[in-house]
Amino acid sequence: MANLKEIRSRITSVASTMQITNAMKMVSAAKLKKAQDSITQMRPYANKLRELMDNVSAAVTEDIGGEFTQKREVQNVLIIAITSNRGLAGAFNSSVNKEVIHLIEHTYAGKNVQVLTLGKKGNDILKKSYSIYRHNSAVWDDFTFKNVSDIADEVMLAFKNHEFDEVRLVYNHFKNAATQLVMNEAFLPISIDTPVTDKQEAETDYIFEPGKIEILLELIPKTLKTQLFKAMLDSNASEHGARMTAMHKATDNADALRKDLTLEYNKARQAAITGEILEIVGGAEALGG
Repeated sequence: MANLKEIRSRITSVASTMQITNAMKMVSAAKLKKAQDSITQMRPYANKLRELMDNVSAAVTEDIGGEFTQKREVQNVLIIAITSNRGLAGAFNSSVNKEVIHLIEHTYAGKNVQVLTLGKKGNDILKKSYSIYRHNSAVWDDFTFKNVSDIADEVMLAFKNHEFDEVRLVYNHFKNAATQLVMNEAFLPISIDTPVTDKQEAETDYIFEPGKIEILLELIPKTLKTQLFKAMLDSNASEHGARMTAMHKATDNADALRKDLTLEYNKARQAAITGEILEIVGGAEALGG
């Protein structure tokens, strides 16, 4: 059994750690509220933009055309892995890395696969064994739609230049503070879904200004930029939720450990006191005898 000084030192250390994890939980909870509001407000816009694109495409009778809808034989693949720059968030980053590795080693086995890492934690792991197309962790330091649009423009240009035949997004989808779902979404080529409409709506002749094709080709790049920005907003909210949950569990574990150590300390202290009493009694009996 450890002596009293060692146990006191461990209790102090655990209490200090508990204060840190509790503070980190509170910080993440505050950041989560803002991040959750952002993704909640963004989703209806992104969904409506996609719906608008699908509705316009339904009115186009000829081939849509455009580089972003061309489906090619898949030989070169780009995976956009969205992680964070910081750890201490449970399985938040490792789940994305595992999904990317599964795609590379199973889904696209034998293909030329490169990874665009948005976040330091993904790059630190994936660069050890796989080909990194480009790494960008600075986007989280200045997280704006403009900076995300620049990344989307770079990816779209690479796809247009036939550097890649397919682009996929891997990120954490924010469901609630305790649950994050790993998403594996197609980014390019974009798939135009023709909505199912009733006969009267299908026969309605709308006037488009400019033309249908021009509107559609304008909507596609905007939709792609919005899709990437929404994925990063999702990841941002998921990070704070995962860290808040992880720090909450760490605080509870530290509190349980502190209680166990306190009990052990009290037992050791009681044993020491009992031993001293026995020595005193034994010495008194020896003197009295």
